[in-house]
Amino acid sequence: MSLEARIEAALGQPVLRILPVHGGDLSDVRRADLADGRSVIAKSGPRVATEGRMLRALRAAAAPVPELLHAEDGLIVLEYLEETTPTATGWADLGTALRALHDRPGERYGWPEHYAFGEAPIPNDAEDDWPTFWAERRLLAFGDHLPADLRQRIERLAVRLPRHLPHQPPPALLHGDLWAGNVMFTAARPCLIDPACYYGDAEVDLAMLSLFGTPPAEFHAAYGPLAPGHEKRRPLYQLWPALVHLRLFGASYRSMVSRLLDTLAA
Repeated sequence: MSLEARIEAALGQPVLRILPVHGGDLSDVRRADLADGRSVIAKSGPRVATEGRMLRALRAAAAPVPELLHAEDGLIVLEYLEETTPTATGWADLGTALRALHDRPGERYGWPEHYAFGEAPIPNDAEDDWPTFWAERRLLAFGDHLPADLRQRIERLAVRLPRHLPHQPPPALLHGDLWAGNVMFTAARPCLIDPACYYGDAEVDLAMLSLFGTPPAEFHAAYGPLAPGHEKRRPLYQLWPALVHLRLFGASYRSMVSRLLDTLAA
């Protein structure tokens, strides 16, 4: 069945046209204009049903996410959002919303389902000790696919994690892939898209948000204070997304990984 036919069957509306949209590194993303005047976003791929369940979890936690209109194996359909240029108020709203999300505690670190970014696995087996989770489920998750010298440095670092990370920070509900491209600012509010949820240290989301950019002061003021030592923990949390980029996109990200390891004296 074609994508057009699947959308029509899901929503009960004829599709007038389907257009490509930006993004779609890990799934196929299209905009569909419907006969009733609405536009929707259709995402297809092997893991989008899991993404749909994550979006439902975020929405249940009152996080600002697009409305999930339909979900089935291989396809989710979301409301279409008109993107605008971020403002200071928008960034402040994001800080407030993210803090509220992180204040939704879980019981253990992890998530009910495993996930992946393309060929980079994201194991989410539950764990009670946070340094163990970060070492085994994140930093060491695909070490066999890394250059031997980097793998050895990461293995040495993993042994030291209990000295650098809190053993039992509150298990916050995380977006899990919170870089600027996964925040969509609209006229009404900022929305979180493309989640990779799990429960973990709230600082993980903040570290990711500052890996490829610098959120303005309004965001940090609205989010509120962080625990002492967060600056030293930030590169530990940025290392994993850097490893994901190295795994997915190749040697151009090796320098980022090496720089973070140097900062960590690993």
